[in-house]
Amino acid sequence: MYESMKVRVEHVVETGKVGEEYITSDHDRHALSKWTDEFTRQNHPTVIQVLLEQNKDTDVAGHWLPNLVYVSRQKSKTSPHHFKAGALNVLLRASAAMTNAPLILTLDCDMYSNDPGTPIRVLCYVLDPEIQNKLAYIQFPQEFHGLNKSDIYACEHKHLFKLNPIGFDGLSGPNYVGTGCFFRRRAFFGRPSTLVLPEIKELSPDYVVNKPITAQSVLELAHHVAGCNYEDQTKWGSKIGFRYGSLVEDYYTGFRLQCEGWMSIFCCPERAAFLGDVPFNLLDALGQNKRWAIGLLEVAFSRYSTITYGVKAMGLLMGLGYSYYAFWAALSIPVTTYSFLPQLALHDGVSIFPKVSEPWFFLYMFLFLGAYGQDCLDFVLGGGTIQRWWSNQRMWMIKGLSCYLFGLTEFLLKSIGISTQGFNVTSKVIDDEQSKRYDQGRFEFGVPSPMFVTLTMAAIINLFSFICGLVKFLNCSNKEGLFMQLFLTGSIVMNCLPIYQAMALRSDKGKMPIRTTITATFLASALYAVASIILK
Repeated sequence: MYESMKVRVEHVVETGKVGEEYITSDHDRHALSKWTDEFTRQNHPTVIQVLLEQNKDTDVAGHWLPNLVYVSRQKSKTSPHHFKAGALNVLLRASAAMTNAPLILTLDCDMYSNDPGTPIRVLCYVLDPEIQNKLAYIQFPQEFHGLNKSDIYACEHKHLFKLNPIGFDGLSGPNYVGTGCFFRRRAFFGRPSTLVLPEIKELSPDYVVNKPITAQSVLELAHHVAGCNYEDQTKWGSKIGFRYGSLVEDYYTGFRLQCEGWMSIFCCPERAAFLGDVPFNLLDALGQNKRWAIGLLEVAFSRYSTITYGVKAMGLLMGLGYSYYAFWAALSIPVTTYSFLPQLALHDGVSIFPKVSEPWFFLYMFLFLGAYGQDCLDFVLGGGTIQRWWSNQRMWMIKGLSCYLFGLTEFLLKSIGISTQGFNVTSKVIDDEQSKRYDQGRFEFGVPSPMFVTLTMAAIINLFSFICGLVKFLNCSNKEGLFMQLFLTGSIVMNCLPIYQAMALRSDKGKMPIRTTITATFLASALYAVASIILK
């Protein structure tokens, strides 16, 4: 059945039309009549099709099936569509017009249900009279299938999806992470004590739909509210629904809801409620994190800043918790500094850290070992392994030198009016060779990217400085002064081993592009020359 469908879809895409041989009923002909030569991803009318109707359609065993409705909102190149947040608001309105069910599950298209008992868990919270009136959503952790043994790209995001939400849960609840989340419809319409009414009564959370979803009036209303200009001069995206203003609509919406007085709950059952896919190459993983970094900065420097508005609305601890995420990209500043400055100084034999015999040395080592030790302990106690923790801290360094740095730069350019790239969806598609390399734990560089240049520069400078610094360390009298720089450089070299392998030891398609290596080598040499002049 799948192969047959695949052939039909590919043929339709190739010819640009749905042939009569694929239309088997008037129902299908009506559904596909909107597909014309002018129908494109960026410009098309609303398409809403009822695929299954409750109490009418059954499965092979004769059991009733729930409603299943396909919705594709109207798109126009002249109207903003607000990316994922805009799509969610269309679904919020279309579902209100057709059923107005009080609970809503948001789930990414690459995730699936892993436990049929999950809705029952949700109802236990939703029907609790002690929290019912203030509960906005129940967030389940994002969990993934197909991760390799060491999770080389740290796609598990254990701190983000599992460890930190436990702490949030002790306050007002976790932030919304975009998928695996059950919302109460009422939460999208004002504060717990103040209902903000939408522009038409049929979209109000307490409106009762007493007509079947296939009724002509119901379908006409659903098409109307899915139009690309429907939100003009309304409160959608600002006061009601999923909020606009950031690429990370999930983080921003959860933040705004909790600022309004709503609470959330983190539910982490032993059996994963949902499972999803992860990026299988480094560029996709970094691209996803760069998009997050830009979106988080958009919130941090908006009128609803987490550090000002958030602290005032939610309290100090919740405000700081959200701020920790909002300023993620700022980590690129210390990471980049510690990846280049001590190494350039080490190359010329210049000491910039305290000597081993000085009291300040012990403070540095305490902070370094203490931070790593605590992070490792949290990770392992949270069900992780030492191998995956190592991958996690290595990717932390890699992200600081690439996606966080580029995300911060892109946000600053955007802030002063310089055009940058738009929203890009993270690819989860993988070919057989890529899958094999991923299972073997090999980094996938393959496609050239500016983000790989700074990463390769750091790898080259640290390796060269470590070798030169080790020679100087063994032959000079200032061993105490150079020890910390040599130790830091050596630890970065250890983290860069997959990069050296991709640069010089691999011949497969996932190796580092040669032009990236040449560009990084040239820039590293130029940086060495400038640093030597300054230090002398």
